[in-house]
Amino acid sequence: MILRLLAGRGAFRLGVQLMPVTLAGVWDADAFGLYASTVGLSMWLPLVVNAPEKAALKALPRCRRLAPQLARITVAMSAAPVAVLLAVLAPVMALASDSEAAAYLAAAAWLACTGLLMTLCGLHRLYGRAATDALAFAANGVTVLAATAVTWLAGWTPQFHLTTLAAGCALVTAWTLAKLPKAVTRPERRLRRRGLARRLAHSTVLLGGSEVLDTLSFSLVYLALAVSGQVAESGTLYLVLLPATAIVQLANYLLRMAQPGTSAWLRGAGRAEGDARAAGLLRLGERLGLGFAVLWSVLLLVPGTRELLLTGIGRWVALGGLALLVLALFLIARYAVHLLENTTDRAAAHTSTTALIGVFAAGLLAAALAPALGAVGGLTALALAIAARAGVLRRTQRTYSTEH
Repeated sequence: MILRLLAGRGAFRLGVQLMPVTLAGVWDADAFGLYASTVGLSMWLPLVVNAPEKAALKALPRCRRLAPQLARITVAMSAAPVAVLLAVLAPVMALASDSEAAAYLAAAAWLACTGLLMTLCGLHRLYGRAATDALAFAANGVTVLAATAVTWLAGWTPQFHLTTLAAGCALVTAWTLAKLPKAVTRPERRLRRRGLARRLAHSTVLLGGSEVLDTLSFSLVYLALAVSGQVAESGTLYLVLLPATAIVQLANYLLRMAQPGTSAWLRGAGRAEGDARAAGLLRLGERLGLGFAVLWSVLLLVPGTRELLLTGIGRWVALGGLALLVLALFLIARYAVHLLENTTDRAAAHTSTTALIGVFAAGLLAAALAPALGAVGGLTALALAIAARAGVLRRTQRTYSTEH
């Protein structure tokens, strides 16, 4: 089953990885920069739309009798923002298809629809229908490759390309929704448990907030580049982070698959071990960030090394090294958060609060560094923000563990 799921997701990720590499050769720097900026600014949306799945994966194994109701609420919560975005995109594409607003809306609709597809596939897995997950994402991968091929041959603009992606994903998502058990898709006359939706929404915020805010930090870097007039640098940043993004998405998927078992273990005998493991990971992330801050500051303050790292081949080496560091720090923090947020609701609240601190740090650092250093500054801001968040979370967790 695991291999089948990975094959389906792998087909989609392959399409997503090949797409920007192909498009970079089709469009000029400004057009590709617009594409990268729209996708970068919207990359947090799939996690917002998909956040109810985390709550469902935690609750459904423990509440089998309420499973259909919980699944219905999960679908409704995920589908609402997608429906709004698609409804707004249609008239904008009809009236102003060449505008930047159309590009941003199309990217948002595509990524949000991808998040809804992830939620539906998560429910299929819980109902023992893993094959639907694999087929849905394989089909979505085919639509990505087909849209990329047509854009390459016909020279479509970013607006039309992104709209095609959104339309294709919407069709696959509609099929996936139709394949859910009738008990989930059948409308219910009344909600038996009035507080069920409220409790699921509360759990969604606690469990999904941290992941959304972590990704929002990346979007703020793209925003800083766009506001400072460096849209072309968004394309550079997007390509440099492409392999790291694929690895992070795979890691998140594997953690999501393991979440029901992890939650049960951490809420029982494994809590102390989970806390200790999370503390060790956060300490490692904090120390890596501190060491990087000292070394990188020295290198940038020396005129000779600064010029070497910001121009020519040295710049690409620096970008690659920074991307690897950001990936390592992100994975360290992500796994630590995964361990903490599956223990108690209070621990999950702490992870979301510290993620908000990370967002503010990323925004401030990106605003300070990106205008002068471009993509290099953006990656530097991300590395420092992730490390700072790890340090704050470690201290918060230590205080909480001492009290309990």
